[in-house]
Amino acid sequence: MQKITSQADWIARASAVLPGATFGNFAGDILIDRGQGARIWDADGKEYVDYLIGSGPMLLGHGHPEVVETVLQQVPRGMTFYATNTAGVELAEEIVRAVPCAQQVRFVASGGEADMYAIRLARAATRRDKIIKFEGGFHGMSAEALMSLSPSARVNFPQAVPDSAGIPNAVRDQMLIAPFNDLAFLRGLLAEHGPEVAAVIVEPLQRVIAPEAGFLEGLRAECDKHGVLLIFDEVVTGFRLDYGGAQERWGVVPDICALGKVIGGGFPVAALAASADLMAHFDKAAVDDARWLIQFGTLSGFPVGAVAGLKTLEILRRDGQYDRLKANGQRLWDIQTRALSAAGVAHRIVGDVTLFDVVFTQGEVRDYRSYQTGDAAKAAIYNRVLRENGVFKLPGKFYPSLALSEADFEVTEAAVDKAVAAIAG
Repeated sequence: MQKITSQADWIARASAVLPGATFGNFAGDILIDRGQGARIWDADGKEYVDYLIGSGPMLLGHGHPEVVETVLQQVPRGMTFYATNTAGVELAEEIVRAVPCAQQVRFVASGGEADMYAIRLARAATRRDKIIKFEGGFHGMSAEALMSLSPSARVNFPQAVPDSAGIPNAVRDQMLIAPFNDLAFLRGLLAEHGPEVAAVIVEPLQRVIAPEAGFLEGLRAECDKHGVLLIFDEVVTGFRLDYGGAQERWGVVPDICALGKVIGGGFPVAALAASADLMAHFDKAAVDDARWLIQFGTLSGFPVGAVAGLKTLEILRRDGQYDRLKANGQRLWDIQTRALSAAGVAHRIVGDVTLFDVVFTQGEVRDYRSYQTGDAAKAAIYNRVLRENGVFKLPGKFYPSLALSEADFEVTEAAVDKAVAAIAG
């Protein structure tokens, strides 16, 4: 086989076997070869400070030595069994200790699966079919989730717009779409459709848009009023905003939550969690056939992922870890605020210090449509120049990590200065 020596060679090779030369997650113009700490290297050997961190799970950084050692100890003991295993039970116990809504846990392999089963559980428990989600909210790749995530047409609420081909109209007709942070609209929607609605599913921090004061509390109250279950999608926010996630941060407890990313320490581990009464729907011995939810998966709670998650969570419980994470995020936030403000560039930094991005707009950003008022051309230039100067991120997010060093911030600040100069014009 011909030796592959450059990123261009790898891209050509990927083009032959991957649609668009990608896995579907990220643009096909870069291939990552390795990572360590807060740095990654592409296939040409170019080094970057990594603010993507695997789209969130590598909160401790790449190749954390304690996590690696734990995994290497587990591998010769067994990589997966399909059967229930001791490490998975321990991880479930820790999730129950940490997450306010959790009395029991069911493991899956991805956050999207967790969201899908959370919706199915709500339907089984309420015997209702309709689901309310918020425009711009991301809940994985299920047919229900891919409604009005990034709609190609701006339609009147609560009409749903499919984001993908291959979704039946019957699914669209069971989805009701609301604007995030608009409690008055939600009240009206539930007043009209409440008896048909099984659940409201929400990212407590929607992508990077923070909930306004009283919004999550209002959601909780309205769901209770109409007998609707509240689902928090904490795949991103769980164990990131605080150890107990958004539920700990804002003091609002949902009926069901979906978790992922951090709980697997970089391995495919996700979960849904709820009260024992709700989770009984997964126990065939506890419910009749009409209420039983079938769920199994080859890697559900597999031991290598479970021990990686357990070690990650143990490290996060150590004194000062969240203070340091938030300080790292605040420093990254401040670097950009100072440079953009000094250059007179209209912008808003949107989100939480543990997860945020820059939106090039003068207006407030409170929902998907106001987020879309940002100058996309400026954002594209900004992100391109950051990458050219050694800073790697998603187009719409910075993920700070605990691995960031003084040298990483120096690279970041220099790159931000150049990116700001490129758009200041």
